[in-house]
Amino acid sequence: MEYASEYIRIRRETESARCLLCYQAPCQEACPEGVDIAGLIRSLRFENLDGAIAKRGSACSFCNAPCMNVCLRKRIDRPVDIRTLVMELPEKAQEQAVEPEPDLTVHSMGITFENPFLLSSSIVGSNYEMIAKAFEMGWAGVAFKTIGMFVPEETSPRFSTLSKESNPFLGFKNIEQISDHTLEENISYIRRLKRDYPAKVILASIMGRDEDEWTYLAQKMEEAGADAIECNFSCPHMSGNGLGSDVGTRPELVARYTRAVRKGTSLPVLAKMTPNITNMELPAEAAVEAGADGLAAINTIKSVINVNLHSFVSAPSVTGKSAVGGYSGKAVKPIALRFIQDLRKDPKLAGAAISGMGGIETWRDAAEFIALGCETVQVTTAVMQYGYRIIDDLKDGLARYLAEEGFSSVDQLVGRAIPNLVNTDELDRHSIAYPAFHTSKCIGCGRCYISCFDGGHQAIHLNPANGKAGMDPGKCVGCELCMLVCPVHAITEGKRRVSVRQKAG
Repeated sequence: MEYASEYIRIRRETESARCLLCYQAPCQEACPEGVDIAGLIRSLRFENLDGAIAKRGSACSFCNAPCMNVCLRKRIDRPVDIRTLVMELPEKAQEQAVEPEPDLTVHSMGITFENPFLLSSSIVGSNYEMIAKAFEMGWAGVAFKTIGMFVPEETSPRFSTLSKESNPFLGFKNIEQISDHTLEENISYIRRLKRDYPAKVILASIMGRDEDEWTYLAQKMEEAGADAIECNFSCPHMSGNGLGSDVGTRPELVARYTRAVRKGTSLPVLAKMTPNITNMELPAEAAVEAGADGLAAINTIKSVINVNLHSFVSAPSVTGKSAVGGYSGKAVKPIALRFIQDLRKDPKLAGAAISGMGGIETWRDAAEFIALGCETVQVTTAVMQYGYRIIDDLKDGLARYLAEEGFSSVDQLVGRAIPNLVNTDELDRHSIAYPAFHTSKCIGCGRCYISCFDGGHQAIHLNPANGKAGMDPGKCVGCELCMLVCPVHAITEGKRRVSVRQKAG
């Protein structure tokens, strides 16, 4: 639903992005009416506009905004303009008086999940205290950080990020290995979690060095009370040979170790796949044929994140050296979605459950994975940046979306987008969707002109009187580059027409 002009939308996105998302936010404490200011801004940050509107206080119209006086952002430049953010939200509409009630329950591999959101196998799910906190906050389950028969030696530091403009976590690199707790410690964590949170789902991620270890670990995880086994065939930076993605790129090893796991457990088994391969379907098919009930994808992508041009060392720098590591974060989402649709469209994998991950930050990201065939989704990097609290808007945003679209459950969304992804030779090549220019919204920045001339087909001209853009249909090919670069959405997709070339034919 559109609630405001493009200018208001841009202000909203820009200003909410300035918020530091503080722990125990001072703005929250300063509100005399008890409005959930911090939660409202988080909802805006995580694309849950309806959720933000639901938090808007009626008294905000008469408030002198003491929340802004204590905003910590002013120590950097100026406080977040909370008053404008709130005042430009409309009052809660009548249809919003009743909160959405679609069913977020998911059934996959014979397991019931209270919602589709899980912590993925990583540092965010590596001990009792952390996972208990996440469960209390509303996460449905966890893929426990990968458990092995050995405790690895880790490096310091082990993380680095790729930033762009104001986004410090566009991409994230890690060189961390499996759990740094002993097998006995990890078993005790799982037992306690299942005792204290019996309705939550625990996927025990494991990694063996040979068939006997895979079998043994599977047995111990079932004894500890895990609900399913996730086989880590995909970690890209293990320090030993024959581990992680060394396995996941070799279908014969995937099959051998999956059979070994199946020998040790009657629980559902997920094979976690590596994206460091051209055709993920091949090892996935091998896993399913060997007894896996489902697939988890994608693990991190092998990466070199940068080179320091003074020291000539990549990050993270460990005493002047670095190594290829695993890349994750928002930047990998398109790659993850591509692999998910590959798996879902493979007829040999038709009966396999899929748990998707890779760049999920918002409910919208999650919904896209589900629409491509995932029953559940897993999150790590966004939690590392923003905390477990993102579950509030993941659940609320998804519920509101389902209600708005007329879905009564998550199950109705699963796979809905698959029929619309086709081979390139099946795409319509006989018509053009010319862009529509809205001069009333245009601010005359000329971004579209620059991009079209330097990177397109020189089909845009600028009005010399006001600098606003227009189009030459004789040159335009309908690529829509101009629409993508316009900062105020003054260019939209126009009517689709039969191309001039087609008419000539």
